[in-house]
Amino acid sequence: MATSGQVQNGTSELGSRIQGKILVIAGSDSSGGAGLEADQKVIAAHGCYAMTATTALTAQNTTGVSGIHHVPTEFVRKQIDAVFTDIQPDVVKTGMLASASTIEMLATAIKDYQVKKLILDPVMVATTGAVLLPPEAVKDMRTLLLPQTFIVTPNIPEARLLLSDAGNEPIEINTIDDLEKLARETQKLGPKWILIKGGHVPFKKDGTIAKETEDKELVVDVLFGEGQITRFVSLYQQSRNTHGTGCSLASAIASNIAKGLEPVDAVRAASRYIEAGIRTAPDYGHGNGPLNHFHSVYTLPFTPGRFIEYLLSRPDVAPVWQKFVYHPFVLAMGSGKLPLESFKNYLIQDYLYLVHFARANALASYKANSIEDVAAGAKIVNHIHTEMSLHLDYCAGFGIPKAQIEATEEHMACTAYTRYVLDVGMAGDWLGLQLALAPCLLGYGAVAQMLHGAEDTVREGNTYYKWILNYVAEDYVGAVRTGSELIERHAVLLGPSRVEELVKIFIHATKMEIGFWEMFPYE
Repeated sequence: MATSGQVQNGTSELGSRIQGKILVIAGSDSSGGAGLEADQKVIAAHGCYAMTATTALTAQNTTGVSGIHHVPTEFVRKQIDAVFTDIQPDVVKTGMLASASTIEMLATAIKDYQVKKLILDPVMVATTGAVLLPPEAVKDMRTLLLPQTFIVTPNIPEARLLLSDAGNEPIEINTIDDLEKLARETQKLGPKWILIKGGHVPFKKDGTIAKETEDKELVVDVLFGEGQITRFVSLYQQSRNTHGTGCSLASAIASNIAKGLEPVDAVRAASRYIEAGIRTAPDYGHGNGPLNHFHSVYTLPFTPGRFIEYLLSRPDVAPVWQKFVYHPFVLAMGSGKLPLESFKNYLIQDYLYLVHFARANALASYKANSIEDVAAGAKIVNHIHTEMSLHLDYCAGFGIPKAQIEATEEHMACTAYTRYVLDVGMAGDWLGLQLALAPCLLGYGAVAQMLHGAEDTVREGNTYYKWILNYVAEDYVGAVRTGSELIERHAVLLGPSRVEELVKIFIHATKMEIGFWEMFPYE
């Protein structure tokens, strides 16, 4: 028997799962591996919200770029204004800016909107060595954007190009110390932080440059800012699937900054994200394939608020649930043909069940993590105590005194069911215990609703119709609603493997409920 008191507040509330808003100003990639398309995948994978201002449309795939259509600068500005005047971004991340006029416009927009967190991926030199920006655009980026940048993420050729454009001597990279020197010198151009991406120059384990393919052992990125220098070292991966690595890294950093991480932590997490993206790449295309942007993301098999609906419709649950709700014992109550002695014996076992039901809810109180939830569990136990008094009154109407009930031995089905629930609670967590209790809470409501709405249910002169009315009453319906909402709030925080564990608990507990119906003859 479930009671209207089986309600407990959740230990966690489902708030907004979007943790930051990021405006990406960059070019597109029709193949989806780089540019805006990759940026949006990365941002979504980090639980943030992406907005875009498109600077250029490209026709490209993993083998190369076959065409570029530049978006007029004034239209890029309109896109930026549209975002800032409505949804205020927490971070701005840039990629391919395409032209000097767009860079000049962006520098003005950054000032106009007082952007404090600009993550600048220069996109000036391609992996092939080709320069992607004209000289005047490189100068504008250096003089207009770098001083307003929070973190800039050049690769080694781009950092050298920025220094050269400023009239500085180029720095040759032969050791990791040279990489640090490059970071320090380039940071003097104005950005608060600079991350030199070292993928172009792999190292040996002794920190010297690897000149032969077989010597490539380490990739080192260097972050410098606020007088602090940090190396991020990873094992070199021989892979063709590196398309979009730079923009993906910058977007991962932007996401982490938007979520409140400090620069060192943001870059470290982003670097590890990219490592895994390369390692688990899907191997698409005939050229340099894209990363796996969703290696750490899983999709639940139900939408928020629909866990119970999903649960009851699963092919491994539905037949068991149907057998429980439409059990012959239940149908016999609806027709009024259930043997009276069977119902009386059921009522006795139901009372004995409630004793352990109270114990299970006391255990749920112990398993809770906040004083509010502990108190809520205690309240349920007190409510069950009251319900048991009412249950005794109901039993008395059938000539069953309390002394007889307490002197009756538990049926094996009652013992098996209640001890299973308690064992789940002892061995597992709060939510596992709730799923063990759920067939009782949900099932009695479902049974009563089914019988109450069935045309062939006998209402007049049916000894058991009051039982049906008890479980369609608003207090019990409200308890089912509240208990269901509580489970739903917790369910959206689950992982796929935990969902399967909980489903198994629910199925087994439902089978135990079926066993409860089968304790006594129903024909």
